[in-house]
Amino acid sequence: MTQLNSRSLAFIFASFFVLLFSSSYVHASEAGEYIDDTVITTKVKAALFNEPDLKSTEINVETVKGIVHLSGSLSNQADIDRAVEVTRNVSGVSSVENNIQIK
Repeated sequence: MTQLNSRSLAFIFASFFVLLFSSSYVHASEAGEYIDDTVITTKVKAALFNEPDLKSTEINVETVKGIVHLSGSLSNQADIDRAVEVTRNVSGVSSVENNIQIK
């Protein structure tokens, strides 16, 4: 059997730490995305709530990687269009997926 020399051992430890820290970075990045999405969702809900003519309680908001998904039901197309417009104007929203139905 060949013994590991100190250089090989150092390489193995260095590789281990690179893998360890790179996987931690991925998880931290995902956590940051989740927090950003939560902030965007909160801002969108607040913006919709501040629209006096919209029934914001009828609109569901979910954000994934900056893409806001709207669902629920409103009474007419003008209200749906307004909800989408308000959502698009919120900082951090990259795009809007509209699945709001007319009731």
